[in-house]
Amino acid sequence: MNKPNTKRLFGDSFKHLSVLALSVSLAFNAWSDDHEEKSEEQSPYVEINKNPFPSTYKPADSGTVLITNVTLLDGVGGRMDNASVLIENGDIKQVGNSISASEATVIDGSGKWLTPGIIDNHSHLGVYPTPDVDSHADGNEMTKPVTAEVWAEHSVWPQDPGFSAALAGGVTALQILPGSANLVGGRAVTLKNVPNRTVQDMKFPSAPYGMKMACGENPKRVYGGKGGPMTRMGNVAGYRKEWIAAKEYKEKWDKYKAEYAEGKNPTAPGRDLKLETLMGVLNGEILVHMHCYRADEMAVMMDVMKEFDYQITSFHHAVEGYKIADLLAENNVCASMWADWWGFKMEAYDGILENIPMVANAGGCAIVHSDSDLGIQRLNQEAAKALSDGQKAGINFTKAQAWEWLSANPARSLGVFDQTGSIEPGKDADVVLWSGDPFSTYSHAEQVFIDGVKVYEKGNDTLWPVTDFELDQPGEGEL
Repeated sequence: MNKPNTKRLFGDSFKHLSVLALSVSLAFNAWSDDHEEKSEEQSPYVEINKNPFPSTYKPADSGTVLITNVTLLDGVGGRMDNASVLIENGDIKQVGNSISASEATVIDGSGKWLTPGIIDNHSHLGVYPTPDVDSHADGNEMTKPVTAEVWAEHSVWPQDPGFSAALAGGVTALQILPGSANLVGGRAVTLKNVPNRTVQDMKFPSAPYGMKMACGENPKRVYGGKGGPMTRMGNVAGYRKEWIAAKEYKEKWDKYKAEYAEGKNPTAPGRDLKLETLMGVLNGEILVHMHCYRADEMAVMMDVMKEFDYQITSFHHAVEGYKIADLLAENNVCASMWADWWGFKMEAYDGILENIPMVANAGGCAIVHSDSDLGIQRLNQEAAKALSDGQKAGINFTKAQAWEWLSANPARSLGVFDQTGSIEPGKDADVVLWSGDPFSTYSHAEQVFIDGVKVYEKGNDTLWPVTDFELDQPGEGEL
Protein backbone atom coordinates (compact mmCIF):
# COMPACT_ATOMS: atom_id res chain seq x y z
CA MET A 1 0.00 0.00 0.00
CA ASN A 2 1.43 3.17 -0.96
CA LYS A 3 1.62 5.91 1.67
CA PRO A 4 -0.15 9.05 0.62
CA ASN A 5 2.17 11.77 -0.48
CA THR A 6 1.28 14.37 2.15
CA LYS A 7 3.56 16.87 0.60
CA ARG A 8 1.69 16.46 -2.61
CA LEU A 9 -1.69 16.35 -0.86
CA PHE A 10 -1.19 19.36 1.45
CA GLY A 11 1.75 21.20 -0.05
CA ASP A 12 -0.27 23.90 -1.78
CA SER A 13 -2.73 24.09 1.13
CA PHE A 14 0.09 24.69 3.58
CA LYS A 15 1.32 27.46 1.41
CA HIS A 16 -2.14 29.00 1.37
CA LEU A 17 -2.52 28.63 5.12
CA SER A 18 0.88 30.22 5.72
CA VAL A 19 0.04 33.16 3.53
CA LEU A 20 -3.33 33.53 5.25
CA ALA A 21 -1.76 33.40 8.70
CA LEU A 22 0.80 35.96 7.72
CA SER A 23 -1.90 38.24 6.34
CA VAL A 24 -3.99 37.90 9.48
CA SER A 25 -0.94 38.60 11.60
CA LEU A 26 -0.01 41.70 9.64
CA ALA A 27 -3.58 42.97 9.68
CA PHE A 28 -3.80 42.45 13.42
CA ASN A 29 -0.52 44.20 14.00
CA ALA A 30 -1.62 47.11 11.84
CA TRP A 31 -4.96 47.33 13.65
CA SER A 32 -3.17 47.03 16.94
CA ASP A 33 -0.74 49.84 16.11
CA ASP A 34 -3.50 52.05 14.82
CA HIS A 35 -5.77 51.29 17.74
CA GLU A 36 -2.96 51.92 20.18
CA GLU A 37 -2.08 55.25 18.54
CA LYS A 38 -5.63 56.54 18.49
CA SER A 39 -6.44 55.39 21.96
CA GLU A 40 -3.47 57.28 23.45
CA GLU A 41 -4.78 60.20 25.46
CA GLN A 42 -3.72 63.57 24.07
CA SER A 43 -1.85 65.97 26.26
CA PRO A 44 -3.48 69.40 26.71
CA TYR A 45 -3.19 71.50 23.58
CA VAL A 46 -0.44 74.08 23.80
CA GLU A 47 -1.27 77.45 22.34
CA ILE A 48 0.71 80.68 22.47
CA ASN A 49 -1.25 83.51 24.08
CA LYS A 50 -0.91 86.20 21.45
CA ASN A 51 -2.33 88.96 23.65
CA PRO A 52 -0.96 88.54 27.18
CA PHE A 53 -1.22 92.29 27.87
CA PRO A 54 -4.67 93.25 26.58
CA SER A 55 -5.99 96.76 26.30
CA THR A 56 -7.91 98.04 29.30
CA TYR A 57 -8.84 101.30 27.59
CA LYS A 58 -12.48 102.21 28.16
CA PRO A 59 -13.79 105.47 26.74
CA ALA A 60 -16.00 107.62 28.91
CA ASP A 61 -19.60 108.21 27.95
CA SER A 62 -19.62 110.73 25.13
CA GLY A 63 -23.34 111.39 25.24
CA THR A 64 -24.77 112.89 22.07
CA VAL A 65 -22.82 115.73 20.49
CA LEU A 66 -23.70 117.73 17.39
CA ILE A 67 -20.98 119.86 15.80
CA THR A 68 -22.48 122.27 13.28
CA ASN A 69 -21.56 124.75 10.53
CA VAL A 70 -18.00 123.55 9.97
CA THR A 71 -15.79 123.17 6.95
CA LEU A 72 -15.31 119.42 6.98
CA LEU A 73 -12.37 117.44 5.65
CA ASP A 74 -13.40 113.80 5.95
CA GLY A 75 -9.88 112.34 5.77
CA VAL A 76 -10.51 110.31 2.62
CA GLY A 77 -10.38 113.16 0.11
CA GLY A 78 -13.78 114.76 0.66
CA ARG A 79 -14.67 118.31 1.68
CA MET A 80 -18.06 119.58 2.76
CA ASP A 81 -18.83 123.18 3.60
CA ASN A 82 -21.40 124.18 6.23
CA ALA A 83 -21.37 120.59 7.45
CA SER A 84 -22.63 119.01 10.65
CA VAL A 85 -21.47 115.85 12.41
CA LEU A 86 -23.56 113.92 14.90
CA ILE A 87 -21.75 111.84 17.53
CA GLU A 88 -23.46 109.19 19.62
CA ASN A 89 -21.95 106.74 22.08
CA GLY A 90 -18.45 107.53 20.92
CA ASP A 91 -19.11 106.91 17.24
CA ILE A 92 -19.82 109.13 14.28
CA LYS A 93 -23.51 108.67 13.68
CA GLN A 94 -24.28 111.03 10.82
CA VAL A 95 -22.55 113.51 8.50
CA GLY A 96 -24.46 116.05 6.44
CA ASN A 97 -25.60 119.60 5.88
CA SER A 98 -28.88 119.41 7.74
CA ILE A 99 -28.81 117.34 10.91
CA SER A 100 -30.90 117.92 14.01
CA ALA A 101 -30.76 116.15 17.35
CA SER A 102 -32.93 117.60 20.10
CA GLU A 103 -31.06 115.99 23.00
CA ALA A 104 -27.58 116.71 21.74
CA THR A 105 -24.96 119.03 23.12
CA VAL A 106 -24.54 121.45 20.23
CA ILE A 107 -21.18 122.99 19.36
CA ASP A 108 -21.39 125.81 16.85
CA GLY A 109 -18.39 125.47 14.56
CA SER A 110 -19.03 128.54 12.44
CA GLY A 111 -15.79 129.70 10.86
CA LYS A 112 -13.97 126.58 12.05
CA TRP A 113 -12.75 123.39 10.37
CA LEU A 114 -13.33 119.81 11.47
CA THR A 115 -10.96 116.97 10.58
CA PRO A 116 -10.26 113.44 11.69
CA GLY A 117 -7.70 113.34 14.48
CA ILE A 118 -4.08 113.22 13.39
CA ILE A 119 -2.44 109.79 13.69
CA ASP A 120 1.34 109.68 14.05
CA ASN A 121 2.64 106.24 13.13
CA HIS A 122 6.21 107.03 14.25
CA SER A 123 6.63 108.25 17.80
CA HIS A 124 8.92 107.48 20.74
CA LEU A 125 6.83 109.27 23.35
CA GLY A 126 6.91 107.35 26.59
CA VAL A 127 10.00 105.31 25.69
CA TYR A 128 12.14 108.46 25.37
CA PRO A 129 10.04 110.72 27.60
CA THR A 130 10.54 114.26 28.80
CA PRO A 131 12.73 115.22 30.59
CA ASP A 132 15.31 113.80 28.22
CA VAL A 133 17.77 112.16 30.61
CA ASP A 134 19.68 108.89 30.43
CA SER A 135 17.58 107.25 33.10
CA HIS A 136 14.54 107.70 30.82
CA ALA A 137 16.18 106.27 27.71
CA ASP A 138 14.21 103.03 27.37
CA GLY A 139 13.58 102.96 23.65
CA ASN A 140 16.46 100.98 22.20
CA GLU A 141 17.68 97.58 23.39
CA MET A 142 21.16 97.99 21.90
CA THR A 143 22.59 94.72 23.20
CA LYS A 144 22.45 92.65 20.02
CA PRO A 145 21.39 93.28 16.40
CA VAL A 146 18.11 91.40 16.60
CA THR A 147 15.86 91.94 19.62
CA ALA A 148 12.45 90.97 18.28
CA GLU A 149 11.60 89.70 21.76
CA VAL A 150 11.31 93.16 23.36
CA TRP A 151 8.01 95.06 23.38
CA ALA A 152 7.93 98.87 23.37
CA GLU A 153 4.87 98.90 25.62
CA HIS A 154 7.02 97.61 28.46
CA SER A 155 9.05 100.81 28.33
CA VAL A 156 6.25 103.33 27.84
CA TRP A 157 6.02 105.81 30.72
CA PRO A 158 2.48 107.21 30.73
CA GLN A 159 3.70 110.22 32.74
CA ASP A 160 5.48 111.63 29.68
CA PRO A 161 4.15 115.21 29.29
CA GLY A 162 4.71 114.76 25.56
CA PHE A 163 1.39 112.93 25.27
CA SER A 164 -0.50 116.01 26.45
CA ALA A 165 1.48 118.31 24.16
CA ALA A 166 0.71 116.05 21.20
CA LEU A 167 -2.96 116.12 22.13
CA ALA A 168 -2.92 119.90 21.91
CA GLY A 169 -1.62 119.46 18.36
CA GLY A 170 -4.62 117.36 17.39
CA VAL A 171 -2.98 113.91 17.68
CA THR A 172 -5.57 111.33 18.72
CA ALA A 173 -3.62 108.10 18.16
CA LEU A 174 0.02 107.17 17.77
CA GLN A 175 2.33 104.23 17.35
CA ILE A 176 5.19 103.92 19.83
CA LEU A 177 8.19 102.23 18.25
CA PRO A 178 11.52 100.94 19.54
CA GLY A 179 14.54 102.83 18.21
CA SER A 180 16.43 102.10 15.02
CA ALA A 181 19.80 100.82 16.23
CA ASN A 182 18.92 97.19 15.60
CA LEU A 183 18.15 95.22 12.46
CA VAL A 184 15.02 94.14 14.31
CA GLY A 185 14.23 96.37 17.27
CA GLY A 186 11.13 94.71 18.72
CA ARG A 187 7.40 95.17 18.88
CA ALA A 188 5.61 98.52 18.54
CA VAL A 189 2.31 99.41 20.18
CA THR A 190 -0.55 101.66 19.07
CA LEU A 191 -2.15 103.94 21.67
CA LYS A 192 -5.16 106.17 21.93
CA ASN A 193 -3.72 109.51 23.03
CA VAL A 194 -5.65 109.59 26.27
CA PRO A 195 -3.16 110.13 29.10
CA ASN A 196 -3.78 107.54 31.76
CA ARG A 197 -2.21 105.59 34.61
CA THR A 198 -0.93 102.60 32.66
CA VAL A 199 0.00 101.93 29.08
CA GLN A 200 -2.68 99.25 28.93
CA ASP A 201 -5.24 101.96 29.76
CA MET A 202 -4.07 103.79 26.63
CA LYS A 203 -3.71 100.81 24.32
CA PHE A 204 -5.80 101.01 21.14
CA PRO A 205 -8.30 98.14 21.40
CA SER A 206 -7.74 95.37 18.84
CA ALA A 207 -4.92 97.20 17.05
CA PRO A 208 -2.36 94.71 15.71
CA TYR A 209 1.21 94.90 16.90
CA GLY A 210 3.90 96.45 14.76
CA MET A 211 7.52 95.33 14.49
CA LYS A 212 10.39 97.77 14.03
CA MET A 213 13.20 96.98 11.60
CA ALA A 214 16.03 99.24 10.44
CA CYS A 215 18.20 99.59 7.36
CA GLY A 216 21.45 101.32 6.71
CA GLU A 217 23.79 103.35 8.84
CA ASN A 218 22.35 102.88 12.33
CA PRO A 219 22.89 99.11 12.72
CA LYS A 220 26.31 99.48 11.06
CA ARG A 221 27.33 102.25 13.42
CA VAL A 222 26.14 100.55 16.58
CA TYR A 223 27.32 96.99 15.89
CA GLY A 224 30.26 97.47 13.51
CA GLY A 225 32.65 97.32 16.47
CA LYS A 226 30.68 94.70 18.37
CA GLY A 227 30.89 91.73 16.03
CA GLY A 228 28.72 93.11 13.26
CA PRO A 229 27.01 93.80 11.08
CA MET A 230 29.45 96.45 9.90
CA THR A 231 28.28 96.75 6.28
CA ARG A 232 25.00 96.93 4.41
CA MET A 233 25.59 93.44 3.07
CA GLY A 234 26.08 92.33 6.65
CA ASN A 235 22.73 93.92 7.50
CA VAL A 236 20.93 91.94 4.80
CA ALA A 237 22.65 88.69 5.81
CA GLY A 238 21.45 89.35 9.34
CA TYR A 239 17.81 89.76 8.27
CA ARG A 240 17.90 86.63 6.09
CA LYS A 241 19.46 84.51 8.81
CA GLU A 242 16.68 85.44 11.22
CA TRP A 243 13.91 84.89 8.66
CA ILE A 244 15.28 81.39 7.95
CA ALA A 245 15.11 80.61 11.66
CA ALA A 246 11.62 82.07 11.86
CA LYS A 247 10.45 79.95 8.92
CA GLU A 248 11.74 76.79 10.61
CA TYR A 249 10.06 77.78 13.88
CA LYS A 250 6.76 78.41 12.12
CA GLU A 251 6.98 75.03 10.37
CA LYS A 252 7.41 73.30 13.74
CA TRP A 253 4.30 74.96 15.13
CA ASP A 254 2.31 74.30 11.96
CA LYS A 255 3.30 70.62 12.12
CA TYR A 256 2.35 70.43 15.80
CA LYS A 257 -1.07 71.94 15.14
CA ALA A 258 -1.74 69.64 12.18
CA GLU A 259 -0.76 66.46 14.04
CA TYR A 260 -2.79 67.42 17.09
CA ALA A 261 -5.81 68.03 14.87
CA GLU A 262 -5.36 64.49 13.47
CA GLY A 263 -5.71 63.04 16.95
CA LYS A 264 -2.05 62.38 17.53
CA ASN A 265 -0.16 63.43 20.62
CA PRO A 266 2.76 65.53 19.37
CA THR A 267 5.09 67.50 21.60
CA ALA A 268 4.72 71.26 21.28
CA PRO A 269 7.82 73.20 20.20
CA GLY A 270 9.60 75.15 22.93
CA ARG A 271 8.66 78.81 23.16
CA ASP A 272 11.04 81.45 21.82
CA LEU A 273 9.99 85.08 22.36
CA LYS A 274 12.17 86.39 19.53
CA LEU A 275 10.93 83.89 16.98
CA GLU A 276 7.32 84.27 18.14
CA THR A 277 7.38 87.89 17.01
CA LEU A 278 8.98 87.03 13.67
CA MET A 279 6.50 84.17 13.20
CA GLY A 280 3.71 86.67 13.85
CA VAL A 281 4.97 88.67 10.86
CA LEU A 282 5.06 85.55 8.67
CA ASN A 283 1.49 84.76 9.75
CA GLY A 284 0.39 88.27 8.76
CA GLU A 285 -0.55 89.18 12.34
CA ILE A 286 2.22 91.71 13.05
CA LEU A 287 2.91 94.68 10.77
CA VAL A 288 6.46 95.56 9.72
CA HIS A 289 7.55 99.21 10.02
CA MET A 290 11.04 99.69 8.64
CA HIS A 291 13.41 102.62 9.12
CA CYS A 292 15.04 103.11 5.69
CA TYR A 293 16.27 106.19 3.85
CA ARG A 294 17.83 105.20 0.52
CA ALA A 295 15.86 104.05 -2.49
CA ASP A 296 18.26 101.22 -3.33
CA GLU A 297 18.02 99.80 0.18
CA MET A 298 14.25 99.95 0.18
CA ALA A 299 14.27 98.02 -3.11
CA VAL A 300 16.55 95.36 -1.59
CA MET A 301 14.29 95.05 1.42
CA MET A 302 11.28 94.49 -0.82
CA ASP A 303 13.26 91.66 -2.47
CA VAL A 304 13.91 90.12 0.95
CA MET A 305 10.21 90.58 1.73
CA LYS A 306 9.32 88.49 -1.33
CA GLU A 307 11.98 85.88 -0.59
CA PHE A 308 10.43 85.11 2.80
CA ASP A 309 6.82 85.90 1.90
CA TYR A 310 5.96 88.65 4.37
CA GLN A 311 4.73 92.20 3.91
CA ILE A 312 6.46 95.45 4.81
CA THR A 313 3.68 97.82 5.85
CA SER A 314 5.65 101.05 5.69
CA PHE A 315 9.14 102.38 5.19
CA HIS A 316 9.80 105.13 7.71
CA HIS A 317 11.69 108.31 6.82
CA ALA A 318 11.97 107.14 3.18
CA VAL A 319 13.88 110.30 2.22
CA GLU A 320 14.42 108.86 -1.27
CA GLY A 321 10.90 107.50 -1.62
CA TYR A 322 10.33 109.67 -4.69
CA LYS A 323 12.94 107.66 -6.62
CA ILE A 324 10.96 104.42 -6.27
CA ALA A 325 7.43 105.76 -5.85
CA ASP A 326 6.17 103.36 -8.51
CA LEU A 327 7.77 100.34 -6.79
CA LEU A 328 6.27 101.33 -3.46
CA ALA A 329 2.81 101.52 -5.02
CA GLU A 330 3.24 98.22 -6.89
CA ASN A 331 4.30 96.43 -3.72
CA ASN A 332 1.61 98.00 -1.53
CA VAL A 333 4.19 99.49 0.83
CA CYS A 334 3.48 102.86 2.46
CA ALA A 335 6.13 105.55 2.91
CA SER A 336 6.12 107.56 6.15
CA MET A 337 8.02 110.81 5.56
CA TRP A 338 9.00 114.25 6.77
CA ALA A 339 8.18 117.35 4.76
CA ASP A 340 11.66 118.91 4.75
CA TRP A 341 13.96 117.14 7.18
CA TRP A 342 17.02 115.58 5.62
CA GLY A 343 20.78 116.04 5.15
CA PHE A 344 21.77 115.23 8.73
CA LYS A 345 23.72 112.13 7.63
CA MET A 346 24.85 110.61 4.35
CA GLU A 347 21.90 108.26 3.85
CA ALA A 348 19.54 111.20 4.45
CA TYR A 349 21.34 113.47 1.99
CA ASP A 350 19.28 113.21 -1.19
CA GLY A 351 15.92 114.48 0.03
CA ILE A 352 13.64 116.81 -1.91
CA LEU A 353 10.74 119.03 -0.87
CA GLU A 354 8.33 117.25 -3.20
CA ASN A 355 8.93 113.76 -1.76
CA ILE A 356 5.52 113.28 -0.09
CA PRO A 357 3.36 114.53 -2.97
CA MET A 358 5.46 112.58 -5.51
CA VAL A 359 4.92 109.32 -3.61
CA ALA A 360 1.20 110.08 -3.38
CA ASN A 361 1.02 111.08 -7.04
CA ALA A 362 2.36 107.66 -8.05
CA GLY A 363 -0.62 106.05 -6.36
CA GLY A 364 1.30 105.20 -3.21
CA CYS A 365 0.31 105.38 0.42
CA ALA A 366 1.97 108.62 1.58
CA ILE A 367 2.15 109.40 5.30
CA VAL A 368 3.39 112.42 7.25
CA HIS A 369 5.11 111.24 10.42
CA SER A 370 7.09 112.93 13.18
CA ASP A 371 9.74 110.75 14.89
CA SER A 372 9.99 113.75 17.21
CA ASP A 373 8.46 114.86 20.49
CA LEU A 374 8.35 118.39 19.07
CA GLY A 375 7.37 117.69 15.48
CA ILE A 376 4.37 115.70 16.63
CA GLN A 377 2.85 118.92 17.99
CA ARG A 378 2.48 120.48 14.54
CA LEU A 379 2.07 117.72 12.01
CA ASN A 380 -0.69 119.73 10.31
CA GLN A 381 1.97 122.26 9.35
CA GLU A 382 4.24 119.51 8.01
CA ALA A 383 1.43 118.40 5.70
CA ALA A 384 0.86 122.03 4.69
CA LYS A 385 4.50 122.40 3.64
CA ALA A 386 4.40 119.20 1.60
CA LEU A 387 1.13 120.22 -0.05
CA SER A 388 2.53 123.62 -0.97
CA ASP A 389 5.78 122.25 -2.34
CA GLY A 390 3.89 119.74 -4.47
CA GLN A 391 1.68 122.46 -5.89
CA LYS A 392 4.74 124.54 -6.79
CA ALA A 393 5.97 121.54 -8.78
CA GLY A 394 2.63 121.10 -10.51
CA ILE A 395 1.37 118.24 -8.32
CA ASN A 396 -2.00 119.65 -7.41
CA PHE A 397 -3.48 117.81 -4.49
CA THR A 398 -6.32 119.49 -2.63
CA LYS A 399 -6.29 120.12 1.11
CA ALA A 400 -8.93 117.41 1.51
CA GLN A 401 -6.70 114.92 -0.28
CA ALA A 402 -3.62 115.97 1.68
CA TRP A 403 -5.34 115.33 5.00
CA GLU A 404 -5.32 111.64 4.04
CA TRP A 405 -1.55 111.77 4.70
CA LEU A 406 -2.31 112.61 8.35
CA SER A 407 -5.22 110.34 9.20
CA ALA A 408 -6.47 107.67 6.79
CA ASN A 409 -3.10 106.46 5.51
CA PRO A 410 -1.41 106.21 8.92
CA ALA A 411 -4.54 104.45 10.20
CA ARG A 412 -4.18 101.96 7.33
CA SER A 413 -0.52 101.44 8.18
CA LEU A 414 -1.49 100.58 11.76
CA GLY A 415 -4.33 98.26 10.81
CA VAL A 416 -7.00 100.43 12.46
CA PHE A 417 -8.59 102.16 9.48
CA ASP A 418 -11.79 100.21 10.02
CA GLN A 419 -12.12 102.08 13.34
CA THR A 420 -10.59 105.53 12.90
CA GLY A 421 -8.81 107.84 10.46
CA SER A 422 -11.83 109.32 8.69
CA ILE A 423 -15.11 111.05 9.47
CA GLU A 424 -17.60 108.49 8.28
CA PRO A 425 -20.63 106.95 10.00
CA GLY A 426 -19.65 104.06 12.23
CA LYS A 427 -16.08 105.20 12.86
CA ASP A 428 -14.71 106.21 16.26
CA ALA A 429 -15.43 109.90 16.84
CA ASP A 430 -11.74 110.89 16.96
CA VAL A 431 -12.01 114.42 15.57
CA VAL A 432 -10.40 117.83 15.90
CA LEU A 433 -12.13 121.21 15.71
CA TRP A 434 -9.64 123.75 14.39
CA SER A 435 -9.85 127.50 14.85
CA GLY A 436 -9.54 127.89 11.08
CA ASP A 437 -7.92 126.29 8.07
CA PRO A 438 -5.61 123.63 9.59
CA PHE A 439 -3.12 124.18 6.75
CA SER A 440 -2.52 127.70 8.05
CA THR A 441 0.22 128.39 10.59
CA TYR A 442 -2.23 130.74 12.32
CA SER A 443 -4.72 127.98 13.12
CA HIS A 444 -4.64 125.72 16.12
CA ALA A 445 -6.58 122.83 17.56
CA GLU A 446 -9.38 124.29 19.69
CA GLN A 447 -11.11 121.08 20.76
CA VAL A 448 -10.04 117.46 20.47
CA PHE A 449 -12.44 114.55 20.82
CA ILE A 450 -11.47 110.90 21.25
CA ASP A 451 -14.33 108.42 21.02
CA GLY A 452 -16.62 111.42 21.12
CA VAL A 453 -15.33 112.62 24.48
CA LYS A 454 -13.79 116.07 24.63
CA VAL A 455 -10.28 115.44 25.94
CA TYR A 456 -8.72 118.81 25.14
CA GLU A 457 -9.99 122.35 24.84
CA LYS A 458 -7.65 125.27 24.38
CA GLY A 459 -7.74 127.51 27.44
CA ASN A 460 -9.74 125.08 29.55
CA ASP A 461 -7.49 124.10 32.45
CA THR A 462 -9.94 121.52 33.72
CA LEU A 463 -9.34 119.47 30.58
CA TRP A 464 -5.60 119.93 30.46
CA PRO A 465 -4.05 116.62 31.53
CA VAL A 466 -1.12 117.61 33.72
CA THR A 467 0.86 114.48 34.53
CA ASP A 468 1.80 113.49 38.05
CA PHE A 469 5.43 114.06 37.16
CA GLU A 470 4.76 117.71 36.29
CA LEU A 471 3.11 118.56 39.60
CA ASP A 472 5.04 121.26 41.46
CA GLN A 473 7.67 121.32 38.71
CA PRO A 474 8.65 124.54 36.94
CA GLY A 475 6.40 124.98 33.93
CA GLU A 476 3.65 122.74 35.30
CA GLY A 477 0.87 122.47 32.78
CA GLU A 478 2.48 124.82 30.28
CA LEU A 479 2.41 124.10 26.59
